[in-house]
Amino acid sequence: MALVLGGLALVAPDLTAQRALLAAAVALVAISLTLVVLARRFERGKAARVANIFAVIEKDSATGVLTDLEGTVLAANTAARTRFGDGMSETLAATLSTTLANPSGLLFRLRGRADEDGAAREDIATRRGHLRLSVHLAGPETYLWRLEDIAAAAQATDVPVLPMILVGRDGAVQHMNEAANRVVGGRVRRLEELFVQLPVMPGAICDIDAAEGPIRMLVAEADAGLGRRALYLLPPGVETMVADGWNVFQDLPVPLLKISQEGEVQAYNRLAAGLIGVGLKDNVHLFELMEGLGRSINDWLAETLAGRVAQQSEFLRLKRTDKEVFVQVTLNRVTEEGVPALIAVLNDATELKSLEAQFVQSQKMQAIGQLAGGVAHDFNNLLTAISGHCDLLLLRHDQGDPDFSDLVQINQNANRAAALVGQLLAFSRKQTLRPETLDMRDTLADLTHLLNRLVGEKITLTLSHDPVLEPIRADKRQLEQVLMNLVVNARDAMPQGGQIRIVTECSDLAETLERDRVKVPPGRYVTVQVSDDGVGIPSDKLQKVFEPFFTTKRTGEGTGLGLSTAYGIVKQTGGYIFVDSTVGTGTCFSLYFPVLENPEAVQPAKQLEKPKVTAKHGDGVILLVEDEAPVRAFASRALRLRGYTVLEADSAETALKTLEDTSLTVDVFVTDVVMPGMDGPSWVRKALEDRPGVRVVFVSGYAEDSFGEEQIKIPNSVFLPKPFSLNDLTDTVHSQLH
Repeated sequence: MALVLGGLALVAPDLTAQRALLAAAVALVAISLTLVVLARRFERGKAARVANIFAVIEKDSATGVLTDLEGTVLAANTAARTRFGDGMSETLAATLSTTLANPSGLLFRLRGRADEDGAAREDIATRRGHLRLSVHLAGPETYLWRLEDIAAAAQATDVPVLPMILVGRDGAVQHMNEAANRVVGGRVRRLEELFVQLPVMPGAICDIDAAEGPIRMLVAEADAGLGRRALYLLPPGVETMVADGWNVFQDLPVPLLKISQEGEVQAYNRLAAGLIGVGLKDNVHLFELMEGLGRSINDWLAETLAGRVAQQSEFLRLKRTDKEVFVQVTLNRVTEEGVPALIAVLNDATELKSLEAQFVQSQKMQAIGQLAGGVAHDFNNLLTAISGHCDLLLLRHDQGDPDFSDLVQINQNANRAAALVGQLLAFSRKQTLRPETLDMRDTLADLTHLLNRLVGEKITLTLSHDPVLEPIRADKRQLEQVLMNLVVNARDAMPQGGQIRIVTECSDLAETLERDRVKVPPGRYVTVQVSDDGVGIPSDKLQKVFEPFFTTKRTGEGTGLGLSTAYGIVKQTGGYIFVDSTVGTGTCFSLYFPVLENPEAVQPAKQLEKPKVTAKHGDGVILLVEDEAPVRAFASRALRLRGYTVLEADSAETALKTLEDTSLTVDVFVTDVVMPGMDGPSWVRKALEDRPGVRVVFVSGYAEDSFGEEQIKIPNSVFLPKPFSLNDLTDTVHSQLH
């Protein structure tokens, strides 16, 4: 680089540029020379340090090796060269590979401890005997390693060696010294192979499954760094049980904690350790283990110690990271040597809280369903008035009128709002279904073209059918809506493309299928599975996917009603819907529909199409009964425009009062179903006692099923759901008259 800058300085046309480039070249040369000098000085210093250390360890009887941070061998003493001979490699890990099974992990672990503490060592059991590997930090990025036989090291000291077991984070036994091997009778890999009962309680007497039979040992624990524990096995001794009375409670079948006035755990038994998990240890504060009280845990403990708590039992959530656990904690005040303390009795309440959460969820869903049905009814009344008056305005404006396009927009948006209300009714299972006998193969064949347009070019849609697929009974239009919602959700879960699979088949359930708090009775079902290869749904959100307005999409990308609508339609049809999902793998929705046992019995009789009769002015008298004034105003105007004579009433009582005039002739009753006071079916039945030939049109914002039985009892009656258009109303009345 300096040469390049110098060359540029020679050819630069400007004197200032020449000087700047020449100065930069000189500076780079100076920096390079400085770095070379420093590097040589560092190397000489490192070489001198290595030579000094080597002079010390050269005559050492133990194997000694000097390495750098990467494990490269810088020097080895005579004992090391003699021990490894031709097996001496450039790195220590390669050199030890003929002696140890996995030297790299051991060297990394010891080097990490040496960086923290300055030195570290471990005893290793091999086929040829037991070795002790130790490391000392000898300088910057320089390590001195010593390898010696444990037998020789033990002979050099008169200090007895305690049986020691080194345990990792996951409970795996990483190392056992010679004394532990003698006590146990061999090498074990996990604690459950050694201890009869887990978890292991420090300071407690535990049963050990030794080679010569079960033995009892007192377990002491020490922190071994890097999340590991060193367990020391001691003779139990008679005095141990007397010294610490809490050991008496270790094997009680009740989880117990002893808590100080400050809220710190002073002692605990085995069941408490198993329930609370690895976070439980001496002197840990209770608020570090539990949460969810709704107030300060310290205040609760203080009030209990003072005797001011009427209810000493509370439900808390453990701060476990592996699973969700709820406990019922009952506090009792005790006094030990004049010092007050608390004994906490724990009870696993996870199942109880789960049942409580399920009950609350079902209550919430029921309440939301009732709310959705009520809101939908009110909205249907409003939409009937809006779309109806819009129809009246459209009759007075042709396409060339400047207001025509605005009226069309109002009408279209009213229809969109009506579709949204339909979703609310579907969720609350209060919509009107028109069930018919369906073959899922034909339904999907009719829908395939639309589904392919929905998924786009990046996604492949595949269908697979059972060759012998039996019929079901469902509303075809609503079932198509369910399938479209599921396919759209699958598409949105795969922004980069993928495959959506729809599989239909017949399944026999020999016994009750229980899952997701639902029981599917035995029988024959047609199942439809819609699966994708998308991002999947996290487990904490999986139970909420069928809730209304719950969505994992970004704001503005979804209403949260797609799956709740599908759920409501499937349940109202008499079927079942389940979801399985794995994050990163995909999601599968499974639908179960009961097979139609006798399809011939429910086939509707074919009716001959009657010629459509054109309505004439003044050929009928209509009694219109509607408590909503805007709806009544629209309906009366619409019927009068078609030439009918319309009598209006705002309540059932007013309608019956009008009919007291025997000279009055009425051809059709058009009445709302739900009204203040007497409802529609009730007043119609009473009116038909004196006028049995009158035909009836029931209108309602609720579903037909909500009063279906009442309608069946009334002859010559039909149902018109709200919101209805001008043509819907007049055509229905006309068909009743003719």
